[in-house]
Amino acid sequence: MSNAKSSLAIPSVISDFKEITKMRLALSVVFSSLAGYLLGVDAVDFKTLILLAFGGYFMVGASNAFNQIIEKDLDALMDRTKNRPIPAGRMSVSTAFIIASIFTLLGIIILYTINKQTAMFGAISIFLYTCVYTPLKTKTPLAVFVGAIPGAIPFMLGWVAATDDFGIEPGTLFALQFFWQFPHFWAIGWFLFDDYKKGGFYMLPTGKQDRGTAVQTIMYTIWTIIISIIPVFGFTGRLQLSIFAAIMVFGIGLWMLYYAIRLFKKMTENAAKQLMLVSVSYITLVQIVYVIDKFIR
Repeated sequence: MSNAKSSLAIPSVISDFKEITKMRLALSVVFSSLAGYLLGVDAVDFKTLILLAFGGYFMVGASNAFNQIIEKDLDALMDRTKNRPIPAGRMSVSTAFIIASIFTLLGIIILYTINKQTAMFGAISIFLYTCVYTPLKTKTPLAVFVGAIPGAIPFMLGWVAATDDFGIEPGTLFALQFFWQFPHFWAIGWFLFDDYKKGGFYMLPTGKQDRGTAVQTIMYTIWTIIISIIPVFGFTGRLQLSIFAAIMVFGIGLWMLYYAIRLFKKMTENAAKQLMLVSVSYITLVQIVYVIDKFIR
């Protein structure tokens, strides 16, 4: 009987571990870091690539675990989050804190073995997400601006890991992912508006599902598109795009812009959800195009 209980508990523990570290989100962040690394490197060092993947995962996992500790009471109020390990009672705060602390140490140490700047940006990311963004979410819509900073670091982090240098190239990668996050998170804030309201979170720039929020979503999408094609003009050092790649990136951007405009026209939760899904595909496809173009150019 005890063996049966143990076998049933193992999947639950694994599931809770994945949930407390938000594995799917963490893996998408790792993907961005690896893309940035491939863009910056002259010759791929698989040891560094592996270290960056693990260091990046630990970094994001730590931020997510700390976030869920701080927001445990608010998570219990929202349908989207009430079944998370801590509010559901499957994991204690102390256990989550141990996981978050170990992940923080491992992440920074691993990134430090790559170079000091990579570790520094990783530490900044954890600090901003945990100590600034998370508390601000219930205070002001500007929390999205603050949260966009650690959210934009991974793409840039990969370049810094490859070159041990911060300049116009990683700055451009940072700007691209920074501006992309506004339409992405505002779309999430729109279709989850009622649920976020239960937790007292301010996610939309006007605080409402209104034309003002929709217009700003369109404007930040346009800024994202503009930044994404800047490398084709040769202003961004070693970060370059061929004309063909720039056309592809521009086309992908127009695809996202279409759904941002569609949100403005329809003003529905379904339209916001579609924009969110397209935005996830957008950033992934753009990063893939950047990397492929670098290696075939």
